[in-house]
Amino acid sequence: MAYNNRNLLKRIIRVQDLVLEQKKHGVTQIYVYEHMIRDTFLISYATFNRWLAYPAKAEMKRQRISDDSRQLSLGL
Repeated sequence: MAYNNRNLLKRIIRVQDLVLEQKKHGVTQIYVYEHMIRDTFLISYATFNRWLAYPAKAEMKRQRISDDSRQLSLGL
């Protein structure tokens, strides 16, 4: 079976959503990283910034489309 990174994409989306939610309250990204992300997800600040720039939601949609095309049917 081929490797898929669905779990990584889910983690990235969780981090992105958390940052967006906190930024609505006027909190900086550095504060969110230091107080919420670093100990929970165990990632570096460079990885945190890379995850924020990654289009994870679009990638999940693309993977979902390709996963559906490989679905076997019984043909009943």
